[in-house]
Amino acid sequence: MDFTLTVEQQMVRDTARALFAKECPSSLVRAHIVDPAAADVLWPHLQDWVALGDGPCTDLALFCEEAGAAIVPGPFFVTAALALPLLRAMADAAPGSPTAAIADQVGAGTRTATVAWAGVDGIWVIDPPEDHGRTFILEADRVDTIVVMLPGPSAIAVDARILREELVPVATLDTTRRCCFLSASSVASLAGATAVVPLDPDRLAGVLAGATVALAAELVGTARWLLDASVAYAKERVQFDKPIGAFQAVQHQLVDMALDVERATAAVFYAAMAVDAADEDAPRATHVAKAAAGTAARHCAKVGMQIHGGIGYTWEHDLHLYLRRAHASDDLLGDAAYHHDRLAALLFG
Repeated sequence: MDFTLTVEQQMVRDTARALFAKECPSSLVRAHIVDPAAADVLWPHLQDWVALGDGPCTDLALFCEEAGAAIVPGPFFVTAALALPLLRAMADAAPGSPTAAIADQVGAGTRTATVAWAGVDGIWVIDPPEDHGRTFILEADRVDTIVVMLPGPSAIAVDARILREELVPVATLDTTRRCCFLSASSVASLAGATAVVPLDPDRLAGVLAGATVALAAELVGTARWLLDASVAYAKERVQFDKPIGAFQAVQHQLVDMALDVERATAAVFYAAMAVDAADEDAPRATHVAKAAAGTAARHCAKVGMQIHGGIGYTWEHDLHLYLRRAHASDDLLGDAAYHHDRLAALLFG
């Protein structure tokens, strides 16, 4: 079996890498911390790529890996990887409903969207309880549509302006992704609306799996940047008249980082192919991918900070931006421990 990238897939990766190198410098990421609108200039460059959410998980993962290496701020990930597939599922479940038009607009990149799915415990389940609020609502105050998951399972697509005053901003470690909370009473008020669409649990499981693999790919990109930055610094930082990369202890740390990144990369793209093929191993592979990617990103963040030494602790160095994304994205959609538990349940339950 040939696992090399096709010409089209290589083009996706190369184009994404060049795009982010040009349009998403760290200065833009830093400007977003002060003013979220600073990232709006990225959207015209990203809107044509939202359609990847309609296609193979492998292609989306390739693009997301490069987005993770550039820690791209804004609504691209939640729009393409979560909201668009969920809106398509709603449109298929209710043909002729307004949701179909919203899904087409989101797929064309003319409308941004997010999902209110995880409960107050931060866990993303197929059938969320009505009497719980919704948290980890990414970019909710910056998008056009919010898809709220309801019991059943079911969902409703709401104009974000309707809920804007009910959203509570939540400060998180990651400054590149804004999070909001929606109260249980606000969720309950939507449950009786006529626009609620019942959904197939298996279809929702597929949506969640695809988004989890895409996020794992982002984590791989973040871990890869941390590795590359650490290798580069170890070559130029001189101590005792030698580059610190000449010392065996540092070499061992860099090798361990590289092994983690390689393992995570293999796990992520195997999971993406399994999701695309609807293979019976897809659920297990998804848990392995997210756990491996989260572990790699956290490890690379820790060791990268150690290798950079004092300069790595400064606000002026970009390392802390990647450390924040690594830890926050590991927690999003379930951290490594959570996915290890889910994997154990599948294997031994």
